[in-house]
Amino acid sequence: MRMVDLIHKKRVGEALTEQEITFIITDYTAGQIPDYQMSAFLMATFLNGMTDEETSFLTLAMAGSGEMIDLSAIAGVKVDKHSTGGVGDKVSLIVGPVVASLGIPVAKMSGRGLGHTGGTLDKLESIPGFQIELSKEAFIEAVNTNKIAIVGQSGNLAPADKKIYALRDVTATVDSIPLIASSIMSKKIASGAEAIVLDVKIGSGAFMKTVEDARVLARTMVDIGTRLNRKTIAMITDMDQPLGREIGNANEIRESIDVLRGTGDAELTEVAISVAAYMTVLGKVFTSFEEAQEAVRDIITQGKALDTFKRFIASQGGDARVVDQPELLPTAAYHMEVKAQQAGFINEIQAENIGIAAMLLGAGRAKKEDLIDYGVGLTLNKKIGDAVQVGESICTIHANRLDVTEVEAMILDAYQITSTQPAQKQLIYDVIE
Repeated sequence: MRMVDLIHKKRVGEALTEQEITFIITDYTAGQIPDYQMSAFLMATFLNGMTDEETSFLTLAMAGSGEMIDLSAIAGVKVDKHSTGGVGDKVSLIVGPVVASLGIPVAKMSGRGLGHTGGTLDKLESIPGFQIELSKEAFIEAVNTNKIAIVGQSGNLAPADKKIYALRDVTATVDSIPLIASSIMSKKIASGAEAIVLDVKIGSGAFMKTVEDARVLARTMVDIGTRLNRKTIAMITDMDQPLGREIGNANEIRESIDVLRGTGDAELTEVAISVAAYMTVLGKVFTSFEEAQEAVRDIITQGKALDTFKRFIASQGGDARVVDQPELLPTAAYHMEVKAQQAGFINEIQAENIGIAAMLLGAGRAKKEDLIDYGVGLTLNKKIGDAVQVGESICTIHANRLDVTEVEAMILDAYQITSTQPAQKQLIYDVIE
């Protein structure tokens, strides 16, 4: 089998066999296929696409390129949740304790933030003492004891995906549905999930900009999961503005605690309830989404998952007192208001700009090696549909420096104020089962 023949086959639009795709992934991971040939293959795939069967073969080959996590020692149906990324998206921090409080094991491997999107691990590490690295044995024990553990991804989890993604980034082949879907699903398969809820974001702060594109990606990932015997559901949710009102690591822990108390942002709470409800259905605690949604809403509004959240934090070395004393979390030195320069209604908030503004403060990374400042971030005082007067605060900047001119300009540019009130935003556009 020769790589040049497989490049040609894909270039002319023919489908590859499982054996051929496995050969490509295995030999590229081993360094036997050079980057220039893989680049040609990726471009051919970008231009001609893949069949559903090919995409499943690619997913399985990338998952099998490294360690396949065995979670069979954990009792119950292991349900995972994945978001395609956004600004202010702290849903994992909320649904994890909620689902675990119902007895469903949450054995989650998460990533760090890069660019305008935040990472679950960075948020958890803003809790003093919290450890995101556990041995496999400690990870399994934590889940069996508390029904939840969230750790960093193993360095040998889907290594083919890491190599290929780096190449996609420099060959303009990132936005290919088969390549995106197989990248996401290969890590979920390798991490041992038996059932998966996917939160596909759309809008200005998301990779997918339209409902149509998001629906294609969601359907592709659900099909992959089904073909590989994983129960999979995909939700398409809004990211045209940040989710919730807090952006920044410790800020988002505080907001997650508020939601778990039943006093959090309404839109964030609704998305979290829906995600958690689908997780509990896949986890076989409930048979219908409506029944699950009612039970999850009760857990959140009554604050019934707070003790689970405390045990989860403590089991991974964190200071669980932050749940009752959020002032123990890192806090910025300065708090500055960004004020509206005209009256009217908030018509638009460019979520990506807000994410970049938070990154410039130190809440995110422009490069992988950048350090995070856990205490800095933004609080959105006005969101889409809200009325605002001249001089009224639309956003609070939490910074550890006084010169935030660039950040303030980016926030003002992100907010669009008009004379008429816009229609209420739709939170959940579709569910693909």
